[in-house]
Amino acid sequence: MTVEMREGHEGTGPGAITPDGCAVELYERLPVGDEPDIIAAAVPAGAHILELGSGVGRMTHPLLERGFTVTAVDESADMLARVRGARTICGPIEELDLEGEEFDVVLLASFLVHNGDEEVRRGLLRTCARHVAKGGCVLIQREGEDYHTNVPRERADPSGFTVRIASVEPAGQGVNSVRAEYVFPDAAWTQTFLARPLTKEQFEAALAEAGLEVDTYLTPDRVWVRAVPKA
Repeated sequence: MTVEMREGHEGTGPGAITPDGCAVELYERLPVGDEPDIIAAAVPAGAHILELGSGVGRMTHPLLERGFTVTAVDESADMLARVRGARTICGPIEELDLEGEEFDVVLLASFLVHNGDEEVRRGLLRTCARHVAKGGCVLIQREGEDYHTNVPRERADPSGFTVRIASVEPAGQGVNSVRAEYVFPDAAWTQTFLARPLTKEQFEAALAEAGLEVDTYLTPDRVWVRAVPKA
């Protein structure tokens, strides 16, 4: 099956590549970090989470193990085929409308809020606002403040691979083209994608446009944010 790539996105390496350039086999290999712990500490025990952009379930599965109920959404059927134990929904996140369904927690991780297309970003945040229950919250993962400037950079993961942000090049209209490389002993993948840097003020303005506001920044670097519907 031929997958139509999103404009400005590309991926190389073994196996299926998703429309935004992610490699399914790569994401099956990537270890989960501290994200599930950050999420679990920020929301009620046993909450029902709408996970937007779940991929292969790298965070889904640890959240299920912690007792959460998860509905996992991704535009890649190849990614969702790897998810176990969660309800799955395949389709573009920015178009999602579950017709009145609301969730204790809506999760928008993986820097999706930095989508290079402002209309897509607006759609993502509207999806969050549409599906969060009264009294619920939206958890968003932002890029670090030096994400686009501390380049090139690389990190050797203890599990035995190297991840590298190889280049960040201006692509016009405040958007950058970012190239990431993942090198394992037996395989290598690249992903090129468009990302829009957002200052704290720009990020909060984007939330406000969607009817959301910051409740608290969950981590000292302000990468993880808990937002709530505006009063």
